[in-house]
Amino acid sequence: MILPMGSLYFASDNTSGIHPEILAAIERANHGFVTGYGDDPFTRSATVALGEAFGESAEVYFTFGGTGANVVAIASMARSFEAVYCADCSHLWCDECAAPEKFFGGKLVAVPARSGKITPADVTASMSGNRGVHHAQPKVISITQPTEWGTIYQPAEMQALAEFAHSRGMFLHVDGARLSNAAASLETSLGAISTDVGVDVLSFGGTKNGLMGGEAIIFINPACAHNAGYLRKQATQLASKMRFIAVQFEALLSNELWRRNASHANTMAARLARAVSALDGLELICPVEVNALFPKLDPSFIEPLQEHCVFYMWDEPASIARWMTSFNTTAADVDAFARIIHDVAADRRGSASTTRQT
Repeated sequence: MILPMGSLYFASDNTSGIHPEILAAIERANHGFVTGYGDDPFTRSATVALGEAFGESAEVYFTFGGTGANVVAIASMARSFEAVYCADCSHLWCDECAAPEKFFGGKLVAVPARSGKITPADVTASMSGNRGVHHAQPKVISITQPTEWGTIYQPAEMQALAEFAHSRGMFLHVDGARLSNAAASLETSLGAISTDVGVDVLSFGGTKNGLMGGEAIIFINPACAHNAGYLRKQATQLASKMRFIAVQFEALLSNELWRRNASHANTMAARLARAVSALDGLELICPVEVNALFPKLDPSFIEPLQEHCVFYMWDEPASIARWMTSFNTTAADVDAFARIIHDVAADRRGSASTTRQT
């Protein structure tokens, strides 16, 4: 869906532009010559900054995008005869065009999720026995933080999954495309919901939080990074001009820009939720914990709303939409969208009243 410039966009936080501090960092790096492929001062500085956030022993590999980060992370942990357990709503399962399976050659197992989350008991229930060489061997649990439904794993929930995985010789991977939003909502550090709770490998997102483009694979467990450099190259995720990805992360970690951006996005989502949650014909089916709302809409709302605002239907048969806010969503944007929603609701009520009177 494409609307004219100036239309309201609540489709995704990756429809936003680039934060000015990120643009300034790219400009700062855009002078002179440096060695390519990450052997440059900008990459070293960004790696140090990420080490301070996630632990000095962590190894960092920058990639172009989230799918690239996920496939390299998974391939670093699992071999072709092994299985990765992930939520049945996860990006890994639903939205990566089987890239993880193609790249690491093994098996993804979809675990039924509740409000986006999975538990050790859920994973256990999805392990349908083990007939030795006849079954793919369990190796990785992959979760999304926050989940695809905008819900947050509490640190204790993540730790329980890590302990479950480690007790079975498995690893815990986190798709953290929006990890900053979860940490901001929990009012905690990035490390508190990764390193401190036993995560082995993290795909740390930047694109959805103000970067021009770029993600970072954080190997919190360095043993998982043994072949990561080769896998990243094979996955076409090794940037020759690495400094322009790395310097964005350096800026993101400076003065907690990651938290400022994520907190603003979360606040705008909460503002929208407060403005519309009491309306008839609209039900928020998940708690609004980060920068995502999932309203179940009266079907008659959808077309009139999409005439004024870009957003996606998350579950079309169930009439569930997804509204996302970002670092540069303004209060004026939110209030304008809320007024449109109220106007549509009023029109629907008026039409229903007229029909009954007729």
